[in-house]
Amino acid sequence: MLAMTNQAATAIRNLTTQPGLSEETGLRIESTTSEDQTPTFALSLTAEKQPEDHVIEAEGARVIVDAATAAELDDKALDAEISEEGQVQFLLAAQS
Repeated sequence: MLAMTNQAATAIRNLTTQPGLSEETGLRIESTTSEDQTPTFALSLTAEKQPEDHVIEAEGARVIVDAATAAELDDKALDAEISEEGQVQFLLAAQS
C-alpha cells in the first residue's frame, strides 16, 4: 500500500483545508499516459471517491488512488517538498 511521509501529509492538509472545500477532499492520484506514451501520474483535489478506489489516510491527510494506480504504487512512499514560497512538489520513492 502507498505510504505517506509526514511532509506529504502536511502538504496535503494545507491544500485540502482551504475554505470552500469539503472535509472529504483529498489528493487524487491516477495513472495517465502522455502523448509520447510515457506513463505518468495525474494529481487533483477531489472529494469524490469511486467504489474501487483505495483511500489512504494519515495525520489528517487523505489520498485517493484509483485501483489500477494503487497496484503500481503499492511499494512506494509519497513525499513532498514545500518551498519557502509555499509551492508543493510531490515525489514518489521506494518505501524504506
